[in-house]
Amino acid sequence: MENQFETPVTEKKVKEKPSFSNKPTGAFISASWSALFVGMISFCVGLWNADMYLNEKGYYFTILLFGLFAVVSVQKSVRDRLEGVPVTDIYYGISWFVTIISILLLVVGLWNADLELSEKGFYGMSFTLSLFAAIAVQKNTRDVKFIDNQEDK
Repeated sequence: MENQFETPVTEKKVKEKPSFSNKPTGAFISASWSALFVGMISFCVGLWNADMYLNEKGYYFTILLFGLFAVVSVQKSVRDRLEGVPVTDIYYGISWFVTIISILLLVVGLWNADLELSEKGFYGMSFTLSLFAAIAVQKNTRDVKFIDNQEDK
């Protein structure tokens, strides 16, 4: 005789984990590239027009290039780790270290510069915009490449 208090056993439906298919839109890709160019060009035009010695201009330009390379390296190493691509701890750590150092070098340079506060803010904001945009461009590039590789399979 069946027990009236038992609940019938039902099969559980297993949800399949959807694959990553959120390809960045053309608008977001364009906005990222535009932000990168606006930030970099603004920073460089500001340097060109600044009343500074050439060695000071070179310092700030080098910091911009150093920072851009550093954040792209951080984004790449973080993404590689998420995708299971081996990244050594030393490279991962150095990437973060040089990113932080590039920001600190800009802050120290601007803190000690004989510039108006508005000029310091301009350089800080255009630098920040450039770094953020470089991360977005690198992310978009990786996303598009990843999705294109998935579609080819």
